[in-house]
Amino acid sequence: MRFHIFKSQELFLLLLAHSVQKVAGLDWTQCLTNIKANANATQNLAGLLNSNGDPVSNVADATTISYSLCTSSCETLKGWESGNFDVSIFAQDFSSWLLPYLALISQLPFGAQYRLDNLMAAVLTVGSPALAGYSLFITLLNSRWINRRFSRSVDYPNSRSAVSIISSLQQSPLRLHSDRACFASLVVLPENDFSMWLWLIPIVMGWLQLSPKCDFNRLQAAYDRADRHARAAMTDRLIATPPAFAQRALTITAQEEDVMSPDELLTPPVFNYSRSLEWAHTAENIFLMYKAASEKARDRIPVIVESGWVESDDLKSIHPHNRCGSPQEIAAYCVQPGHARRSHWAPGIFTRMVIASCASLALQCGTIGGALMTEWFIPTIGLGCRSLSYLIYGALSTVIWMMLLTSSILAHYSAAYSYRASLSARVALAFSHLLRRMGKLLAIANSLWVVLTCIFAYSNFYDTCFCNSNIIRGNVDAYVTIIETTAQATLAKAAWIGGLVLACTSASAFVALTTATSGFPMKGVKVL
Repeated sequence: MRFHIFKSQELFLLLLAHSVQKVAGLDWTQCLTNIKANANATQNLAGLLNSNGDPVSNVADATTISYSLCTSSCETLKGWESGNFDVSIFAQDFSSWLLPYLALISQLPFGAQYRLDNLMAAVLTVGSPALAGYSLFITLLNSRWINRRFSRSVDYPNSRSAVSIISSLQQSPLRLHSDRACFASLVVLPENDFSMWLWLIPIVMGWLQLSPKCDFNRLQAAYDRADRHARAAMTDRLIATPPAFAQRALTITAQEEDVMSPDELLTPPVFNYSRSLEWAHTAENIFLMYKAASEKARDRIPVIVESGWVESDDLKSIHPHNRCGSPQEIAAYCVQPGHARRSHWAPGIFTRMVIASCASLALQCGTIGGALMTEWFIPTIGLGCRSLSYLIYGALSTVIWMMLLTSSILAHYSAAYSYRASLSARVALAFSHLLRRMGKLLAIANSLWVVLTCIFAYSNFYDTCFCNSNIIRGNVDAYVTIIETTAQATLAKAAWIGGLVLACTSASAFVALTTATSGFPMKGVKVL
């Protein structure tokens, strides 16, 4: 999906100019000059302050005025309603700073089935950087986790291709068929070594590298082709070539009634937060089946136990005879001994969630915090309209992330039970839906808020006595700094440098961390 931002740039700028044409920046120097002239004439120094906000005894020492004096003397100047707004300057600032960032949204990977879902993906990304960072990092951590699980415990002919596909299928709901014999046939039968997995490798790798708007359809078509090549076990062992599957052993697309959260069906990666728990559960079940088959092969136990182990000409491979059998025998071959009850929560999932949360919050705090710090130390020092806008944006972003993450946890909890029979599961599912909808509404509001914040900054909307004072903090003796002292200018410059360093460092650290995390080995797999 591509948003044609530049094509409508002129119209958009005209609309923005019309909305802010009555907002003009005050001539602060002229205002202070008038106030000083009046103070000299009347010998009334009330409201004239120094850089610390203290009253002055000499008019020449005044660099700051009280908030009440500002509203009574400055905002009544002729030209406040129509004087200083310059459309060309506004358009230049808007095009140079805000528009490029909006254009970057079109470079995000989308691929949903419907355009409205792609739009919501963009809104969630802009409305909650914490959620976008979390979805990215939890995906990387899950991929690293399942690759390590397989590399340490599984050595089976098609396991390397399998783990490559599984770790790449986090953009759609991943489910195992209720009849585990179906997937066990994919694991064990030699006919499946070069069918299902090889069809999906180039498709999935291409999905991760490209951003076409028909990704959902491409993946669906590739899976349909793979279905025609996957083989199932047969009761009659004399059949040379097993037939194709009548039902899918591994489902990568599902209907809305098959998932607890509709967001699981949306393929844009920002929605991976909703799939990570169920994906990890499914990936763990697949790993356990491969591990069971790998351990039995390591102990030289064939699928048909009474037939005995047949040695292969290649010591590193398994003879096909050892991997054939009836559906019941193949299913039993992929079952861990002891039949221990499996948890609905994959091992280490909460640790990965905490790490992903810390990484995404660090990114958000570093970038938004850098902007907040810069505005905080611009005289008048303290909380103002600009810094408050950044604070609201960051706070809402965090709230949205918390709401949607909690929604995914409650949905996964309810999936472990028959929610029609369990009161707790029904309550959890209801709260999950409520939090998801509220989170999305907040994301829409927050994405609009951050765009308006930038527009207000470029249009001098914040250039008022209220916004340039420290009255937001509830100060009774609020004041407005008009002329910066050398010390204040030095502090503001240091804050600007510090904020820039903080933002760049946090962004660079996040990129470096994601690069290091994604560098897991995928032995034996070629990206076609």
